[in-house]
Amino acid sequence: MNHKVRIGTRGSKLALWQAYHVADLLKSKGLETEIVVIETRGDKVLDVSIAKIGSKGVFTEELEDQLASGAIDIAVHSAKDMQSSLPDGFELIAFTEREKVNDIILSHQDDIDYRNQDKPLVLGTSSTRRVATLKHYYPHIQTVEVRGNLQTRIAKMESGVCDALLLAYAGAHRMGYDHLIRHELSLDEFTPAVGQGSVAIESSVKLDQDLKNKIREACHDTETGYRLEAERAYLRVLEGGCSIPVFALANIEKGKLTIKGGIVSLSGDQKIVHEVNGEQEDAVALGKQLADLVLNSGGDKILKEIKSTLNK
Repeated sequence: MNHKVRIGTRGSKLALWQAYHVADLLKSKGLETEIVVIETRGDKVLDVSIAKIGSKGVFTEELEDQLASGAIDIAVHSAKDMQSSLPDGFELIAFTEREKVNDIILSHQDDIDYRNQDKPLVLGTSSTRRVATLKHYYPHIQTVEVRGNLQTRIAKMESGVCDALLLAYAGAHRMGYDHLIRHELSLDEFTPAVGQGSVAIESSVKLDQDLKNKIREACHDTETGYRLEAERAYLRVLEGGCSIPVFALANIEKGKLTIKGGIVSLSGDQKIVHEVNGEQEDAVALGKQLADLVLNSGGDKILKEIKSTLNK
């Protein structure tokens, strides 16, 4: 089979790292690859928050156009950027082994103490989940909207826009910024976004089945797959795009899956968290079960409030 697998990706350094990571996995199974860089709306519109430009597919639409036309075979995304329901004609065929899932505080200053209420601190983030979580646990911290790729954000921080950045460990680590990580945040307080730490591989449903199987065999991590199936099923029920502060994290031990997740109000006043357990094969059902628990214990009201606020 001499067909080159054409891998579509955004052009940021992190997106390219992900694309080359997938290319390496494919090459290890004897598949030839070619990387195709595509600019997305989320890359072009940097002066407004993601919540405002519409969170559905802001980083994925252009890639999906290329998948549909057959210009590329697969698209590579951060799993946490993927909307919970894909448009018709597309599917996720693999999730790579998951990196450490924590959120972190990254700074060029080495004396950042986010717990100290007497010391003012400005954190840069573009995530409503992170902002709402900070308001809940650390209301003394100020936040400022910082968007763009990691290098752009770090430059903004160094220019004085904020003291530190609130980010996913995975991206900072993959870009070699471990030396700037000042704190790794607890998973209890900062439960990550759905899918955080894994790379998702998307294809058109029309892609040759034999090729799909080979790509999956080369790239898919079974345990990560179950964890993300559960988390994404949870997100689907809550219809959470990147602009809604919902969170969930599934873990697996000896074939048993535990998923813990919830929702936090934009003001940070209310946070609802639940946990369910079961067999890993029932990942999707467990995600839905968690969503029902969260909605039925007041999450539905918080969700309504958030949607009406964001739609203003």
